[in-house]
Amino acid sequence: MSMHPESRVQRKVRRFGFGRHPLRRTVDRVESAILLVAGLIAVLVIPAAMAVGTAASDASKDAAAQRRAVLTESPAQTLSDAGSWAGAMPGQTMAPVLVAWTDTAGKSLQGWTYAMLGTRSGSEVTIWLDRSGAIVTPPRQPADSEAIGTLAGLAAAMAAWLTLIGLTRLAVAGLDRRRARDLDREWERIAPRWRHHES
Repeated sequence: MSMHPESRVQRKVRRFGFGRHPLRRTVDRVESAILLVAGLIAVLVIPAAMAVGTAASDASKDAAAQRRAVLTESPAQTLSDAGSWAGAMPGQTMAPVLVAWTDTAGKSLQGWTYAMLGTRSGSEVTIWLDRSGAIVTPPRQPADSEAIGTLAGLAAAMAAWLTLIGLTRLAVAGLDRRRARDLDREWERIAPRWRHHES
């Protein structure tokens, strides 16, 4: 036999602590409401964090495009080894190398840049030059901008969730103190009756 739709709704309401129950106090309903709102906010944080990540990624891509527009890409040849992976520090992937290249006027130039570990002397690499012809760090790649966006979104979500958890715990702690005070008052009122029946 199927239950009436309203009865199912009422059961759901009671499950979340909003129904009428002789043992459920106002402070209990307030706590249930706080936890429900906190849960909804926690879910809404996800799209908000995704928006933050997208904005950070787009900003990084725009900055990289602007930087790429004022730099010149040029092929160069390494004149030294970039070191080996065996002697690298944890997390190290690049090492300084001496490179040689030819500018637009046909003049041979040399300078220092960074290349992947394991790059041998005589290898061809790509360097980026500013308007003065000096070697500069390359503009950020799209994959790097995507990584920045992902980290920004995760950081925003974690910060929001931690703040929400802290505020929720503070609110519930205040309700617990209120609940304890109410119980003490009720016991002070009921205790004399118990003593009277015992005597």
